[in-house]
Amino acid sequence: MKYVYQQILAFFALILLTVSTTGILIIQYVTSNVYDEKEAQLYGYAESVIDQNMTIQQLESGSALVSNQDVSFAIFDAEDHMVYPQATDLYTSGISAEDFERLAAGERISLTERDRGFMNEKKPFLTVYLPLFNATTAEFTGFIAVGSPVKGIEDEISEIEHNLLVAVLTSGGIAIILSLGIANYLTRRIKRMRRATHEIASGNFDIALENYHKDEFDELSEDFNQMARSLKASNEEVERQENLRRQFMMDVAHEMRTPLTTINGILEGLQHHMIPEGSRDRSMQLMQKETKRLIRLVNENLDYEKIRSNQIVLVKQEFSAKEALENVAEQMRSKAEARADRIIVQAETADRIYADYDRFIQIMVNLTQNAIQFTKNGTITLSSFPDGEQQVIQVKDTGIGIEKKDITSIWERFYKVDVSRKNTKFGESGIGLAVVQSLVLNHKGTIDVESDPGEGTTFTITLPTKAVSEKDK
Repeated sequence: MKYVYQQILAFFALILLTVSTTGILIIQYVTSNVYDEKEAQLYGYAESVIDQNMTIQQLESGSALVSNQDVSFAIFDAEDHMVYPQATDLYTSGISAEDFERLAAGERISLTERDRGFMNEKKPFLTVYLPLFNATTAEFTGFIAVGSPVKGIEDEISEIEHNLLVAVLTSGGIAIILSLGIANYLTRRIKRMRRATHEIASGNFDIALENYHKDEFDELSEDFNQMARSLKASNEEVERQENLRRQFMMDVAHEMRTPLTTINGILEGLQHHMIPEGSRDRSMQLMQKETKRLIRLVNENLDYEKIRSNQIVLVKQEFSAKEALENVAEQMRSKAEARADRIIVQAETADRIYADYDRFIQIMVNLTQNAIQFTKNGTITLSSFPDGEQQVIQVKDTGIGIEKKDITSIWERFYKVDVSRKNTKFGESGIGLAVVQSLVLNHKGTIDVESDPGEGTTFTITLPTKAVSEKDK
């Protein structure tokens, strides 16, 4: 069953139940109220007769006045004989002996239904009875009965029920029409979400539902819009990563092809004795250099995967910051000189770093190599200084710098700031900085970068001291 029909059925059932329950309660209340009013009315007539001590002539006059209201009077003596209205036959009230004793005891008898009138007329009557006493002796002298035909009361109730039924049917019809409108309105909103969902499923993430901030449907619309935005962002990120992956595979293939081609050419030359004896040592060195280049490319990828999946174990130790930085400077000095760069180390002998020594050297080599790649005829400064409970290490260069729009992306795997320079002699794979960031985070440290295009770049690493690291354990 479609949702719109479920809504209509639910509304209709609810309306029917509400109207039926309300109608029954109202009818019961009206019926009770009509009988209560009739009883009070009849008691009022009877009390007037008693209070005013009416004579027969006055009773006849009073009866004529209330005859149009279907009210009848009857007076019975202490022997239960009717003395008013006067008749040739002898009539009794027909009440039970128990009720007669109650009247003699001074009780009044509330609304009672009898199947005949006071003079044996064949019509049901509703009657109240009040006792009469002698004003002087207080002796029970009889009782007065005031009655009204049941038909009159039933007609009154029927008229009320008819009016109520008309009102209920009218309001029910209006409610059903409103329920149809509400159900259609809600269903349209659901259909709108369904169409939007189909658009999302077909790959169209540029879709948004209107949100009027009124009800749960609007909250659902907002959640849907948030989902669409997230899916769009995720899809764009997947596409971007896929583009980077394809670019990376092309770069890796290119960088592996170059050294492999070189190695293969040298091997063929050696095989066919085409390389002079004096050039063989240089050829071997070239093969060794290209092999190391391939090994570095493979290791960077393996390192990144291990670091990302927390498969590496850090063996932290405390060591001299100055000695470690000087070691890095010495390793990278030949590459720096090839670019006419100068490496400077600024650190005090007392400066201590608490980290995995080999991984720290790997971090600094990557950053220094990155600085060399983008700096020519400049200066690269490796510095270290304490800052409270942290040790700060900086790699600063005077190179070409990084554009603001690229700074947030340099930590991503496969990303290259300057794609045009990917074929340099150092052949960067776009993984180095991703490895650096992962290693720093594994050391519970932080790494930031500041750069101005044309003025240079500064990478700042902060690592907790040994005292802080031991305390955190």
